[in-house]
Amino acid sequence: MRAGLPMYLRPENRAAHDTFWTLLRAALADHGLSAPAGLDPAADMWDLWQAPDLVLSHACNLPYRSRLHGRVTLIGASDYGLPQAGPGEYYSVFVVRADDPRETPEVFAGARFALNGADSHSGWAAPWIWARARGVHFTPALVTGAHAESLRAVAGGRADIAALDAVTWRMLDRWEPLAARVRIIGRTDPSPGMSFITRAGEDPAPYRAALAEALAALPAADALTLGLRAVIPLPESRYLDLPLPEPPDLRAGAMKNTA
Repeated sequence: MRAGLPMYLRPENRAAHDTFWTLLRAALADHGLSAPAGLDPAADMWDLWQAPDLVLSHACNLPYRSRLHGRVTLIGASDYGLPQAGPGEYYSVFVVRADDPRETPEVFAGARFALNGADSHSGWAAPWIWARARGVHFTPALVTGAHAESLRAVAGGRADIAALDAVTWRMLDRWEPLAARVRIIGRTDPSPGMSFITRAGEDPAPYRAALAEALAALPAADALTLGLRAVIPLPESRYLDLPLPEPPDLRAGAMKNTA
């Protein structure tokens, strides 16, 4: 059996994740579902998501709609209570250096865009969809591997703009000193949030019930640290109706992060 919740895991919230998993494992057992004793913090995400013995994980909605749809069971989307987002929705925030005078994402067309990865909805697909709807084109300049590294690239002047998952941004703003060196100038359109999945062929209802029970039992301090309010079932059309983005054109000068 395998389980992992790696997408928002940081050293500062690891203890809260462990507490959540202890409660969730017990709740799953109450619903007749077996689960491993602990989370795998070092799991390769694609390997975890496609494991035939997957008990629980969460997945970004771009991997879900591009490769995982029909191969896993969708349980529901995470709701973090983001302002101007519906239940189970999130968005990305556009960040630039604090001293950059440009005020809107549109004027960064052709500027150096940092993305965490081509398979990230928040870091690539969401800004791509946003830009396409407005006749704008972002120029990838750096593939960083993580939102925190995209923040670092913008703050350090190796990129001009990046799109960061708004939930991740909350954590970066709280725990990363470099966050003070950037500012938000806009956000992408809302889409399904980080979604919980299990292996194919499962009934999602007991998983949703167990998640709700574990969240209700979380100590207040851990609930505040995690920020997860609920897991919301959304129609699959909310995922599948989103267009798949074009791969970032690495020939345009983008490179892997080497810092």
